[in-house]
Amino acid sequence: MNRREFVVGAASLLLAPRALANTRSPVALVTADEESRLVAVDLATGRILRHITTLASPRSIEAVGETAVVAHTEIGALSVVRGFKVAHVLRGFDEPRYTAAHPDGRHAYVTDAARGELVALDVVRGEVVGRARVGARARHLTISPSGRTLWVALGSKATDVAIVDASSRTRPRLVRTFRPPFLAHDVGWAPDGRHVWISSGDRQQLAVYDGRTGRIVARPDGDWPPQHVTFARGLAYVTSGWSGTVRVHRVDGSELRRNPVPLGSYNVQSAAGRVLTPSLGHGALTVLDESGRMLYRAQVARSSHDACVV
Repeated sequence: MNRREFVVGAASLLLAPRALANTRSPVALVTADEESRLVAVDLATGRILRHITTLASPRSIEAVGETAVVAHTEIGALSVVRGFKVAHVLRGFDEPRYTAAHPDGRHAYVTDAARGELVALDVVRGEVVGRARVGARARHLTISPSGRTLWVALGSKATDVAIVDASSRTRPRLVRTFRPPFLAHDVGWAPDGRHVWISSGDRQQLAVYDGRTGRIVARPDGDWPPQHVTFARGLAYVTSGWSGTVRVHRVDGSELRRNPVPLGSYNVQSAAGRVLTPSLGHGALTVLDESGRMLYRAQVARSSHDACVV
């Protein structure tokens, strides 16, 4: 390497953290599943700001206040990321899957599929503070805006969904299970506190429940399973990685539009007026506006399973 290349390279390493600290736009953290790291992306521009080294196989990620919880499913561990570095590593899991953030910004709940448990975390202290048996293959989960109730899909193609009382934040308690009209995959509680969505893992269907009565209020059409759902400003966004689509609905179930996204875009999250869906097959982060229109794609990894905004 010549001297000029060395100086430019060294300067870029010094400037990257400073640029990250000074950016005023939200930052997306995207899992690079095969590269044992997270990728920090400027949400406004799609510019890669830096990489954050983690344990192997980061799969799911969820923002909890100013923290992000990363599940390393294959090795039974969690990383707690704060200030763009790993602050805590938690072990003692068999197969941690997904995380739901409590509205207090401090507590979170993680499903352990192999143990059939829901695990309560204090992300500030980086500790496990409670566990509850909810049913085998516990996977996708969602928490009510009040933080008092969780719904947990018991499997990728789940016969049953568990309802969990989280009124005591460190002592989640299984209340009951119920059977949706199809094998369930993802669950999502809308910000209005009333509508709860369940996507199918075995057919092109969705179900919208009244969270207070437990009754189905709508049965929207879907695309190829598995489908995932997120919400923003009274709208629901449902992605199908196999179909390469995002459907935009009102939270009561009525469909507004359907737009294309890259194939392999399964998981979806929303924050800061943007909808994010990474591609498991291609490692590209697709960012949409709230109408579901694609704004840009950023190539971030060889394979990417999940993303969140901090």
